Amino acid sequence: MNTSGVTVREIVAQKFDLNVNELSHETSFIQDLGANSLDKIELVMRLEEAFGLEIKDAESEEIITVGDAEAFVQRALSAKR
Repeated sequence: MNTSGVTVREIVAQKFDLNVNELSHETSFIQDLGANSLDKIELVMRLEEAFGLEIKDAESEEIITVGDAEAFVQRALSAKR
């Protein structure tokens, strides 16, 4: 796993008061973590701040699992280079 993936998981774990080891690539924010729309907005804001990204609403709607968040951050960081 790349460094940004670890950081994404750390951000998710902190937001949902979990241990990083409790999260997997397939962990769903809504189904597994019980996230509501406010939780997702807060998570997106934390990701934006941590990685210096701007995540559009349409993009955030596609982030359903931890793996989706990791992949999005990876793509966005690659595009910034």
